[in-house]
Amino acid sequence: MTIYFYKAEAAYGCFSNFSLHGIYLQGQYWPTVEHYYQAQKFVGTPDVAMTAVIQLAPTPMKAAALGRDRDRCIRSDWEQVKYPIMCQAVLTKFLCHPEIQGVLLATGEVELVENSPTDYYWGCGADRTGQNQLGNILMGVRQEIRERLLLGCQP
Repeated sequence: MTIYFYKAEAAYGCFSNFSLHGIYLQGQYWPTVEHYYQAQKFVGTPDVAMTAVIQLAPTPMKAAALGRDRDRCIRSDWEQVKYPIMCQAVLTKFLCHPEIQGVLLATGEVELVENSPTDYYWGCGADRTGQNQLGNILMGVRQEIRERLLLGCQP
């Protein structure tokens, strides 16, 4: 069995980076994982001021649009750091919100797939041949939380 997710307001919407589950990272509050992720593109660049603009964006959709602005200078190492940045943000989200941590753990061993019709890196793409990196991260986070619980640690 496979669980497909995409829209924050749909079934399993808490798996979406657009879900309204804020996180604290790097000593700051971010309204969603999407806000944090998009802002990290500008760390250490001439457009570093965009991090604050994105952090204050009224919606995750607006944060995504700001982060995808092709007229801005993103960090030169973005392709190397985007995956670990996403891992950290998603893990933080599920550690900080017990109600959605329970949803994630309740999926057991089921494959999780971001059913994005346009994203072939984070999602599966329109023809489901994409890399599904967000689904892979979620399955890894699910396993990490399980292991922490088995060790008697706070997740």
